[in-house]
Amino acid sequence: MRHWLSRLPGFFPPLLVFLAALGLWEAIVRVAAIPPYILPAPSLIVATLYNDRAILFPALWITVEITFGAFLAATLGGVLLALCFARWPWAERCFLPFAIILQVTPIVAIAPLLVIYLDADSAVLTCAFLVAFFPILANTSLGLAATDRMLVDLFTFYGASRSQMLWWLRWPSGLPYFLGGLRIGGGLALIGAIVAELAAGAAGKGAGLAFRITEAGYRLNIPRMFAGLTLISLTGITIFFLLSAVSRLLLRHWHESARSSER
Repeated sequence: MRHWLSRLPGFFPPLLVFLAALGLWEAIVRVAAIPPYILPAPSLIVATLYNDRAILFPALWITVEITFGAFLAATLGGVLLALCFARWPWAERCFLPFAIILQVTPIVAIAPLLVIYLDADSAVLTCAFLVAFFPILANTSLGLAATDRMLVDLFTFYGASRSQMLWWLRWPSGLPYFLGGLRIGGGLALIGAIVAELAAGAAGKGAGLAFRITEAGYRLNIPRMFAGLTLISLTGITIFFLLSAVSRLLLRHWHESARSSER
């Protein structure tokens, strides 16, 4: 039995468990005759996704646009600031505390303020950026600082400049850390967008998927709420697997983390 399971693709056992859980959920709802306004069956959620596609999918597209816009901005800003920290240590001592303050402050407390001072789209984008920014900055800075000391001494012995050491030694050594930060930041950007959309929706300025979920809750349209949550979950899973694929593509020929995952 163990040998048979080991021959299956890596995604197959979790998929079987997930399908079994959905089947059990469907059976419990049907056997217990649970009304859909309490717990909709998976089949009803799928039907709601199709029937309400004109409402849910445009809202999903708005959320995805904000998520990826914030994620790209956080990636660019985090990498540039981490490179500055590696090049000028005094910059890290000056600016890192501010990044930590933004990270430890709950985004649910910041979002209502941003909705007041900014337009709805800018407020949501800023919230998603703030949540995704610090993991990318912290991981990239850690990777740049975690270079093998013997290799640093070797580069110094051969007269490498600081710029040469940064681009030809520190950045390749820190690449796995940076990619790990991307996987974390991608999911957090989606979470930040959802939280900010909830705040914007409470202010009457919402248009994204979180606003549609809240709206469905006010109308006691529980199947639509579950359908919206399903789309959010699928979006988060897609982001994670896309970034994991990028990580394996860049690391598969030389880093042990990517090579071991292919075994």
